[in-house]
Formats: sequence, structure tokens, C-alpha cells
Amino acid sequence: MKAFSSWPTVAAPQIAGLFTDIDDTLTTEGEITSQALEALIHLKAAGLHIIPVTGRPVGWSAPFALTWPVDAIVAENGAVAMTRTADGTLAKQYQQDETTRASNYASMQEVLVTIEREVAGAQRATDSPGRECDIAIDHSEFTTLPQAAIDHCVQIMRAAGMNATVSSIHINGWYGSHNKLEGARWIVRELFGRDLDAEMDRWVYVGDSTNDQIMFEHFPHSIGVANIARFVPQLTHLPHYVTQGERGAGFAEVARAILSQKDRQRLSHKR
Repeated sequence: MKAFSSWPTVAAPQIAGLFTDIDDTLTTEGEITSQALEALIHLKAAGLHIIPVTGRPVGWSAPFALTWPVDAIVAENGAVAMTRTADGTLAKQYQQDETTRASNYASMQEVLVTIEREVAGAQRATDSPGRECDIAIDHSEFTTLPQAAIDHCVQIMRAAGMNATVSSIHINGWYGSHNKLEGARWIVRELFGRDLDAEMDRWVYVGDSTNDQIMFEHFPHSIGVANIARFVPQLTHLPHYVTQGERGAGFAEVARAILSQKDRQRLSHKR
């Protein structure tokens, strides 16, 4: 990883938008800071698209989709997207049909019970009642699991035919081909009618943990906030750059760099 200070800011004027993780990327100690929220506000005011992509559930994410200055929030690792409608209500779109979701949900609950029975200390995440398309085990939010227990949870999920990833706080498992990258591709098609792969170099991705590495792998402007250092030994694909600041401060650092270059471009065009 290179220091974010070496990011080629000449690319900033061409940036169309940002995808970002939420927990420990936008948030600090579980809350979005005023610094990070102001960064979102200024990015949106500058005309950039902002789309958080998170492992958090629909129920947890919905209030933020309604109140944050974002185009959408893609939740449950790409399974569902939430947008604010013209009348201020929430619209949800899913990658799987209702029948498939119902069948998968029943199977996932069986896996969840198995994990809680077989892995010492494993407990479902407190946000589980808001989940529709995945399950989550808490490893660092309100409880702490050792790495061996985390690995065991992942093994059980994968043995059941599920996808499994580890975020900074949860172990997530689900059925289906979606993931953060597929969710990003899908929402760009749905919202803008465009092909993300054709314009990948016009988007930034900011994240902090192992469930972000598929994004780190594919985005040329992939950036980790400094607290990603905790997960570096477990990452196959690292972000290209890393900020000096951690969590929300790191995200704000990225926003400042992009906005500064866009301001310079705008001033140069006025001359």
C-alpha cells in the first residue's frame, strides 16, 4: 500500500463518485462523526455520487439511507439497495426474488443456530432482527471472538454452501452470487443506466477490512483508512493507498483531496 498522499490527484477532476464501507470507515466508535458527515455533504454538493456498500442489514441501514446525503445504500453485502424517493420515503430493490429470499432465509436460520451451538462464544449480531438476506455473527462489536472461533464460523457457513466474509465487526454469511462488487455494478446500472466496469477508473472505493478486498482488487482508486492495518495479514488484495487518518478522519482525508482538486479545476476554467 502506498501512502494516500501519493495518490495522483490529477485523477480527482475525473472522479464521478465514491463507494464506501460504513463501519469503521465512515463511523468511529459506532457513530458517524461530524467530520465524516460534513465530508459526505461537501462531496454531494460538488456533484459526486456517493453510495455506501455495507454488510449491515436493511433495518439498520434504512434511517441513514433516508437522512445521509447519498444516492443509495447497498446493504447486506450487495443483496438489497435503498434509495430515498421524491416524497421522502424509502424504496427497496433486491437482487433475489421474494421466493428465493424466503427459502434462503429459512436455510440461513438453521446455519445460525448451528454456529451458536457449535462455536464457543458465538452470538448472532444484535442487528440480526433487521436482516433479510444474510446472517451475521458478532466478533468485535459487542463481544470478542478469537481468530480460531471466527475461522470456525466461516468454515460452518461455507460448508453449508454459503458465501462468508469478515468485516471489522461481524462475520456475514449468505446464499447467492451477490457481493459488494456485484452490488456496486448493479446499483450503477439501476440508478444511472451505466456500466461500472467501463468507468471503474472514475470511481473511488474506501474501506477498512477483509470484506472490502474484492473492491480493493477491482478499483484502481481503492483506498484503505489507516485502521486497515489490523487486517493486513489476512488480506489477499490490499487497497492501492492508505490514509494517514483512521475511520471517519481517514474518509474525510479522501474527501478533502478530491474536493481540493475539483475546486482547482473549477477556478482554472474561470480564468
